[in-house]
Amino acid sequence: MTSVQRIALVTGGSRGIGRAICVRLARMGMKVGINYVSNPAAAEETLRLIEEAGGEGFLVPFNVADADSAQEQLKAVLDAQGRIDVLVNNAGITRDGLVARMKEDDWDSVLDTNLKGAFLCSKVVMRSMMKQKWGRIINITSVVGCTGNSGQVNYSAAKAGLIGMSKSLARELASRGITVNCIAPGYIITDMTDSLGEEVQRALKEQIPLGVLGTPEDVAAAAAFLASEDSAYITGQTLHVNGGMYMV
Repeated sequence: MTSVQRIALVTGGSRGIGRAICVRLARMGMKVGINYVSNPAAAEETLRLIEEAGGEGFLVPFNVADADSAQEQLKAVLDAQGRIDVLVNNAGITRDGLVARMKEDDWDSVLDTNLKGAFLCSKVVMRSMMKQKWGRIINITSVVGCTGNSGQVNYSAAKAGLIGMSKSLARELASRGITVNCIAPGYIITDMTDSLGEEVQRALKEQIPLGVLGTPEDVAAAAAFLASEDSAYITGQTLHVNGGMYMV
């Protein structure tokens, strides 16, 4: 790690995988911006965990799908912090349903948040990275972006789109010392999986060669690697964190 403190921003950093990434990056010595939309109490809890771990953080409330708000808030961060070295595009939503009954709004909202949001944030942040000729953009996709999943056409399309976007952006930014990579989590223990019954969880584990669900910390460890100097020669790649349920 450089002697200069890195500045990171994690979208959707108030809970789950985003929270784990925030805390892990802070433990690496980075100052971490925690983006959130509707749950300030959860974001404050993430900040508390960062400070409890001896790190520094700050809150950045905005909706990644709102171009004007994203640009305004990210520019405010750039003005206040001087730069953003690491961007983790983690914000995402689901609006599951079979295509035959899926509303157009459910398609649009998922694509706007999960894919367009990453585009909007990357476009603003990469300019400061280009000036300093160093940066890390990490996009959190999903195993279903590679395998597909019944009832998640919108979500799978957005996550697959992230992979394609990342490869193209990696080619555009490589000459500026900026790497762009994806992390594709499999079944991770979250609020959603906690609410599933034992039978459903057992069925999920049967699809995973390692036989267990992953943790947010497993994904955070991958993000920490991709945000570090150790990953300098890795770009345009998708790192699968799924216990072996999907093998490339």
